[in-house]
Amino acid sequence: MSGPSVLPRCLAAVLIGLLGFVGCAQADPLRIGYSDWPGWVAWQVAIDMGWLAQAGLDVQFQWFDYSASMDAFTAGQLDGDLVTNGDALVLDAGGTRNVMILVTDYSNGNDMIVARPGINSLQDLRGRKVGIEIGLVEHLLLLDGLRQAGMTQNDVTLVNAKTNETPQVLASGQVAAIGAWQPNSGEAMRVVPGAHPIFTSAQAPGLIYDVLAVSPQSLALHHDDYMRLIGVWNRVVHYIDDPATQADAVRIMAKRVGLSSAQYQPLLAGTHLIDVREAKQVLKSAPGLGSLYGSSQNADDFNVRNGVYHQPQRITADIDAALTQAQP
Repeated sequence: MSGPSVLPRCLAAVLIGLLGFVGCAQADPLRIGYSDWPGWVAWQVAIDMGWLAQAGLDVQFQWFDYSASMDAFTAGQLDGDLVTNGDALVLDAGGTRNVMILVTDYSNGNDMIVARPGINSLQDLRGRKVGIEIGLVEHLLLLDGLRQAGMTQNDVTLVNAKTNETPQVLASGQVAAIGAWQPNSGEAMRVVPGAHPIFTSAQAPGLIYDVLAVSPQSLALHHDDYMRLIGVWNRVVHYIDDPATQADAVRIMAKRVGLSSAQYQPLLAGTHLIDVREAKQVLKSAPGLGSLYGSSQNADDFNVRNGVYHQPQRITADIDAALTQAQP
């Protein structure tokens, strides 16, 4: 974490031993990557309200496009990153060791399979093309939807497309449907009049959890800071969920991404924010999508089956529930 500008003020600490160095390193701010997803934009409330400083935290939240945030985390430029649980496993499999310490939310409708007019169900996709970024969460969502519809991936033809390009792919007419998360799914419906969702993450709650993944080194060095950060998150969720303060929270979040409050409100509705009380239940090890462990096992199976990586990950080692469970 220490760069050339930090070396002079650390030199004395280095000379007096390891404990002095650790104390110096702790003076560096935490660097957390966040991007355009309601469960992560929510941190803007804490930033703008000054709650991080009030909690005694020195944290720099750095704004990225989603994939760029993972690249920065991989390059060691961040202490932690806000990602899906499935992508935390992908990072780990690729050599970027991380631990999921906080569950921020699960997708509750913002991830969608959006179809062209005339396609009214997943069954109507049989024998047709679907534009999707193969190996990412919308691919997982599509497979779960097909399973619920009594179908398999063999019943459709996948066309690989980057998620941010799926609105244009749908508009081109080359596919019958696309998979995307907001705001891309909403953009697809805007550019193709009559396009509509035929399956969403609201029909598979817990399939896609969003988490704060941190490096093990940072967790060891900043354990108490992360404890306080989780407490701040709890305050954020309650401020957003409280009818008396929700309008102000939405205003802050909408401003961060350049939308009006009216435009942003539906995006918030498609995200189920998780406070500490609920997170304590989600972070209990159990099969099924009601647990981060069960959901991550499902994502791990998907990733191995589809060649995203080849060796199953150690789910229990990739999740540390202790900081959340220790919250009051």
